[in-house]
Amino acid sequence: MNELITIVLMAVALAMDAFSVALGMGMLGLRLKRIFIIGIVIGLFHIIMPLLGMATGVWMSSLLGVITVYIGGALLLLIGIQMIYSSFRSEEEAMIKPVGFGLIVFSLSVSLDSFSAGLSFGMIGAKTALTVLCIGLFSMVFAWIGLILGSRLKHMIGSYGVFFGGCILIMFGIRLLLP
Repeated sequence: MNELITIVLMAVALAMDAFSVALGMGMLGLRLKRIFIIGIVIGLFHIIMPLLGMATGVWMSSLLGVITVYIGGALLLLIGIQMIYSSFRSEEEAMIKPVGFGLIVFSLSVSLDSFSAGLSFGMIGAKTALTVLCIGLFSMVFAWIGLILGSRLKHMIGSYGVFFGGCILIMFGIRLLLP
């Protein structure tokens, strides 16, 4: 029972990170179909990354734990800066969109911390299937909620929504980069 509580608490914590970042991305004013797809991809990445982390093992945990956080922070900064830049441009075309390669970059950036969590779970010998499915499910649902709320807030905020969303992503990127 203690293991299940630990897994659920970690899954919620990882999902809250996905929620926060998705809230910023939702400011792009995405359609429900795109939101659905993004949530699925984020959920899949939150299954794959901790699974890879668990498979990597103890011997690389100290090195990769720090590196993945910095990579995730840099990716969030890049996406946030791009969103702020695009908010000042007259055309609506953004350089990074949550489709294709942009969706992979976005999903990777919000799931890198799951890799580190997977390393931790691997060290304590957690049940692999239960752990990764729980993390993936919570992250998918919380990402959907964040994307939908961000989309709704964009309409309330107006043209400053993309700028505000970029600021949110930059704040989370800085949070990951600063110890």
